[in-house]
Amino acid sequence: MDLNLQFPAGWEQAKEIKFEQGFTKPAPRDYVGLGPLTEPESLALYNFTLAHNFRLTIAYHTQGKEIYWKFLDYMPPEALQIANIFGQVSGYNVVNPPYASSFAGFKDWFIQQYNRPRLYY
Repeated sequence: MDLNLQFPAGWEQAKEIKFEQGFTKPAPRDYVGLGPLTEPESLALYNFTLAHNFRLTIAYHTQGKEIYWKFLDYMPPEALQIANIFGQVSGYNVVNPPYASSFAGFKDWFIQQYNRPRLYY
């Protein structure tokens, strides 16, 4: 189970994309499962986030040394500015997520749910 493909931000689209790519059964990565938030680890992170007032989340993708800063057309205020700062200090590239990787992640759900990050609110 890919625990970062378990969140309710376009989960159905993630399932469609991943199934078309051949990820239709349990595997170490890219398998979305039977529904959003079915895995205890993902559900725990979801509930923990709901219980706190976090100002931002950072999506470091270590495989490509990239930072994803938006979700579809959701572009929270200051998100690109914050991503660029973290990109400079980490050496990671700030990029728009590829469409096929744009759904069901924690960062996607966080942005959709809260329209954050914002430096001031």
